[in-house]
Amino acid sequence: MSELLPGVTGVLVLADGTVLQGVGCGAVGAAVGEVCFNTAMTGYQEILTDPSYMAQIVSFTFPHVGNVGVNTEDVEQVTGDSATAARGAIFRDAPTPPANWRAEGDLGAWMARRGVIGLSGVDTRALTRRIREQGMPHAVIAHDPEGRFDLPALRRQAVEWAGIVGLDLAKDATCRQAFTWEEGLYDWPAGYARPAQDRYHVVVVDFGVKRNILRALASCGARVTVVPASTSAEDILARRPDGVLLSNGPGDPAATGLYAVPEIRKLVEAGIPLF
Repeated sequence: MSELLPGVTGVLVLADGTVLQGVGCGAVGAAVGEVCFNTAMTGYQEILTDPSYMAQIVSFTFPHVGNVGVNTEDVEQVTGDSATAARGAIFRDAPTPPANWRAEGDLGAWMARRGVIGLSGVDTRALTRRIREQGMPHAVIAHDPEGRFDLPALRRQAVEWAGIVGLDLAKDATCRQAFTWEEGLYDWPAGYARPAQDRYHVVVVDFGVKRNILRALASCGARVTVVPASTSAEDILARRPDGVLLSNGPGDPAATGLYAVPEIRKLVEAGIPLF
């Protein structure tokens, strides 16, 4: 056990031995991942449920997080599986209580339910500078209300973690079967409404797509069909789409490309609009 400052209930232990101390929030426990950062001023719930952040710990540079609370509508995962999203979150200030008419709960309790470990009291902008200069480190984020941490063991876990290079996470983030998406962008006061008319048919290959991408397509007049990442070009073309969207997603694109690139080449050769 290593000595920590009084009142510390959360830590971030980097593979190089650096320890950032603060106050834990969200879920209790420890999680290993790749530390990245996000500079957005809004949308923290969307960020923490974006499948692109799977196996990552997100550091928020904007200091004030939590004031709009959370709700069931703004989750970005299509599957809703909490395992296919961010593992941890780092804040400068502790999440604030919600003060928004759409809030259905507070951020800390929502993180705890989803198993997302949080750490506040960290200079996240200094951490961002470090990431920009040295790359995204492997680390363990941990929260214990009693402040008990075995720092050497946490560092070993960070050092031994294999990381994202060569890791195909799209196979876990993707949908299991094809489905049709009909929900459009948010339109106050009606909410997420269904657009009136379909002008195009777009097939979305789901490597970890966000709901808002699907909503944007639907609001442009597209009839959206979402298919799993492993879907063959023949199956996609059989649906007679006007275009095909290859979604974003988590993990190493090179690993996903082992099975995706041959099918993408067939789509290109077929002359179908691809984006």
